[in-house]
Amino acid sequence: MTEISFSDPAVSDAFAGFPNAERKALLKIRALIFDVAQQTPKIGKITESLRWGQPAYLTLDSKSGSTIRLGVLKAGGFAVFTHCQTTIMSDFRIIAPELDFDGNRAVRFTKNMPLPMDKLKILVHRALSYHL
Repeated sequence: MTEISFSDPAVSDAFAGFPNAERKALLKIRALIFDVAQQTPKIGKITESLRWGQPAYLTLDSKSGSTIRLGVLKAGGFAVFTHCQTTIMSDFRIIAPELDFDGNRAVRFTKNMPLPMDKLKILVHRALSYHL
């Protein structure tokens, strides 16, 4: 996966504030988001910003997708969030029923859990291409 520098210092600061284990895992997911976008021309450029204090990934130029947010959970661990009024997470639950879901809005992980990158790639692609 490609390492992408931060264009928004606020996003960089948000990652710097995450606990070490969560930061490492979330940086892997961040890299996956940029990789999926690069591999799928219709998705186009990813815009990275803060939404609700969390790093958020949007397809502002192509408008092909729904926002993905990354965050640390108060109870420990971290999550990948999508818009709860889409079918993104409910569809993903069918593909990865073994994962821990928070309704239609997030998939949660514990800090030392191995990331299912192959399945997360599907989630990221579906979110970033939701409107195609």
